[in-house]
Parts: sequence; structure tokens; C-alpha cells
Amino acid sequence: MSQVENRLSELGIEIPEPPRPLGNFAPYLIDGDYLYISGQISVDVAGNIQRGKLGQSATIEQGVEAARHCAIGLLARAKAALGDLDRVEKLLKLGAFVNAVPEFADHPKVVNGASDFMVEVFGSEVAEHVRFAVGSSSLPGNAMVEIEAVFRISAT
Repeated sequence: MSQVENRLSELGIEIPEPPRPLGNFAPYLIDGDYLYISGQISVDVAGNIQRGKLGQSATIEQGVEAARHCAIGLLARAKAALGDLDRVEKLLKLGAFVNAVPEFADHPKVVNGASDFMVEVFGSEVAEHVRFAVGSSSLPGNAMVEIEAVFRISAT
């Protein structure tokens, strides 16, 4: 078992099989030393979409949990792409969309659910990243959050 998978086990996290894409696009793309992962919506461990609109039908705490589930989905895609999560050398970027009412202003707090999870798994040196966190009037399946990622990876 890889070091990253050992850490996930310590955290009580099981990486699920990644779902099929909801459209005509690649779920991930490897280009040289970079792994690009398409947006992952908030899906819980039972495979249910975590739905809702922040500032209306969903709380910040629920949004944080939804963002954490997006991060787990990103790792599921990374594992499918790489076979071994130890190939991740650096998380470079997270791009996050938060399903929110126009007045909602706590997008960064919500997306911290994903950022904090990545630090828990990889440690701060590997997981320190840039990101954006913006509001959206809707997301696929009325998901609370959708997050994409870019990683630098090793050859083997």
C-alpha cells in the first residue's frame, strides 16, 4: 500500500471508484509532468450528490463537507489516472465553484473543506496550492460544490 493510501486509511477514508463523466469530456488528462482533473461535484460515500444552495438550503458546514467530498473525488480520479497516489509530487491548483445565492460571501470557508483535506492527506509541503473559489447560480445535479485540480506528477 502506498504512503498516501496508508494516510487515507489512518483518516478512515476509502477512495471510491470514480463515477463516469456527465458529458463528452475527459475525466482527466496527463500532459508531461501534469495531471489535470475535470471538475468533481460533491458526491458522498454512498454515491449521492450533496445538493443545495449555500445561503439558502445549505449551511457553511454542509458546504465544507461537500467540498471535502469533492477532494475525495479528485483523489479517486488521480488514482484512476496514475495507479499510485504516491506519484503526486505537488498539488498546484484547485478551482472551485460554490452553488450559492448572490449575497453569499463565504466561498473561501466552504472550499477550505477541500484544501484542508488535501493538507491532511499529503502534508503542507505537497498540498500547498493556489486556488479560486467563486459562486455559481447553479451546478450540475444541483450539487453544492464542484472542484477541479492540477497536480505535478512523477513519471513512475
